[in-house]
Formats: sequence, C-alpha cells, structure tokens
Amino acid sequence: MTSYLFTSECVTPGHPDKLCDQVSDGVLDAALTVDPHAKVACECATTTGAVFIIGEICCNGLIDYQKVARATIAKIGFDDSNKGFDHKTCSVVVSVGEQSPEIADSVHGHRSKAPEEIGAGDQGHMFGYATDETEELMPLTHVLSTKLCARLVECREQNILDWLRPDAKTQVTIEYKHDEAGKCIPQRVHTVVVSTQHNPGLAHEDIVRGIKEEVINKVIPAELLNDETVYHINPSGSFVVGGPMGDAGLTGRKIIIDTYGGWGAHGGGAFSGKDPTKVDRSGAYAARWVAKSLVNAGLCHRVLVQVSYAIGVAKPLSVFVNSYGSVKKGLTDTDLLNIVNKNFDLRPGIILRDLNLLRPIYQKTAAFGHFGRNDPDFTWESPKTLNLE
Repeated sequence: MTSYLFTSECVTPGHPDKLCDQVSDGVLDAALTVDPHAKVACECATTTGAVFIIGEICCNGLIDYQKVARATIAKIGFDDSNKGFDHKTCSVVVSVGEQSPEIADSVHGHRSKAPEEIGAGDQGHMFGYATDETEELMPLTHVLSTKLCARLVECREQNILDWLRPDAKTQVTIEYKHDEAGKCIPQRVHTVVVSTQHNPGLAHEDIVRGIKEEVINKVIPAELLNDETVYHINPSGSFVVGGPMGDAGLTGRKIIIDTYGGWGAHGGGAFSGKDPTKVDRSGAYAARWVAKSLVNAGLCHRVLVQVSYAIGVAKPLSVFVNSYGSVKKGLTDTDLLNIVNKNFDLRPGIILRDLNLLRPIYQKTAAFGHFGRNDPDFTWESPKTLNLE
C-alpha cells in the first residue's frame, strides 16, 4: 500500500469570509422566519469598520438587516474596537432588490407549482461525498481541522486561553494508505498548522505552549501524533490585527471548508445566503444525503455523487456515482447508481419536502461546515434506509 499526504483546513467564525457567510445566512433565517417561501440571494462583504449587505430578496415580511448583522458580529466575538471590529460601532450598509420576475416565473410559478413541478433555481452541478474513515463518515483531515477551530472558540469563550481573539485558521496534514478494498486508512498526523489572533504583548512561546496543550492535544488523538509530527503555530509571528481589519471578507469564499476539505469534488457554487430552492445548496445537501446513505449501508467504503440541473427544469439532467473502486464485492458503480435512482427523488421540490428545508436553520451551517454535524436540523446527515431489492 503506497502512502500519501493529504491536507484540509478550517477557519473560525471570526475569519472575515466566515463572518460574511454567517451574516448572509442570518439574513436568510430572518426571511424564512417570517416567510418560509422567501426567495433569498444575499451576499455580504466586510472590511475595516464596515459590513455591506447586497442581493435580491422576495419576502412577505420585514427583515431588520441592521439587527441581524450586529447580532451576528457580537456572537462571533467582535465586541470592542480594540479587537479591530465592534458590532456596536461598525457601519452596516444595505442595498437589496427583488428577485428577477423571469426567474420567479420559470422556476416557482409565483409559488403556485406543486413540489414535483418546481424547477431548479439555476443550472449547475453539485457533489456529495462520504467515507467510512470516521464515525461522521467524513474525511479525517477535515474533521480534525474543523474540531481544532471549534476548540479555539471554546477556549476563547470559556477563558481557558483568555488571550485568544476571534479570527483563526487551522490546517491538518495526514498520511494515508488505501487497502485492497479501496478503504482510506489514516496512518498518522504529519503536520498541524494553527494561526490564531491574540491579544498584544504575549510571548510567542506562551502562545505555542497554550495552543499545544489546550487545543491540539485536546482534539487530535494521541495515537495519531508522534515525535515526527510537525507543528507550525502562528508561524508568521504576531497576529494581533485580524478579522475585517486584517483582511476583507466576502460570502462564499470558503466553499471547500464548507464541504469536504478538498476530498471528492465541488461544483463551485457557494451555499450561504441562498434559500434552499437554489440547487447550489439543496442539491449539494441531497448529494451528501445520498453519499452518506450508500456508505452507511456498507455498500462502499467511500463514494462521490454528482447531480446536475438546468434552470426551470425539475428532473436532474444527470446523476453520477463513483466509489473509487471501494464498492462492496459483487456490486459495481452501476449497481450503486441503480440503487440511488430507486431510493431517491432528486427533483428540487421533493428535496425541499423530504429534507424539510424551508426552515430558519441555516446560520449555524455557516461555521464549522455543512456536513458531518450531529444536529437534528441537518436532515441530510440522517442516512436513509435503502431498499436494496
């Protein structure tokens, strides 16, 4: 078995791009709260001292954009100008129009179409991925880099490391091997990278020690670490200036972090700020549901599922399944595809119904990934019992 290295990264909610994702999905949740059939395409940008909300939204109710943005920023932890950003004093600029009537007519028929008739909100191709290397049926590189970020937030919020600030990045490189059945087998953690914003005046060695003891060693299993593991903790040195003051942010720039950490594939469409009638979002959730169901049923060790759509057309143009040679003995990828077609209806309106997506559940998807989460609202993470007859 030939070994190889693979790397995934994650960012905390205080990263400027992730801040924008959370504002966009906060606006979406606010719209769905007053109108479950709201049509939302909300983008956000941020820079020093300012947040900009733009997009096209049709909603039978009022949205308090200022309240959504400021509450989101406060929850992230930017609550003082000394941290470079303050939810109380930052500027929030809103420029929102309505959805194109041509799109509304072709896709939704002014909300009059039956679920099975609802067309895709745009053309595109979406991917789902699953692997049995972790209990989450997610890649271990992605799981560990995400858990490191979650631990950084926990250490900051609970004052375990009281010098932490909201903006941070993590990265994990793992050495893998494949067995004869095509299963991914993690061997060890090769490299860990943590870059975290911090209060001024700290010695670098104190940051390194704190991150190793309270973050890395609390997250990564000891059996995956050894004397050869490489650590890069704040390798650029001081990281006091972060968040929107340190870098501009934009909705939809962390799509690999949102999904599978570089494993499988990505269709290119971002999720945040889009209501679930947009197949960039719902189609990707459905593809994950399909992939996870196949792996959970023991039909393959890992699998990639693609589904594609045309705007205004309900039936998918194509469905593709690739098990990377890990399909259960006696089956083929064609058999897996037949199982998918028999067990799943991937028309957009049916996805909305089966996964119960017309609910204000999306802001919490906008940090720490959309997949592999143990949350009952993440219905696409509940594998379907498949009819294999």
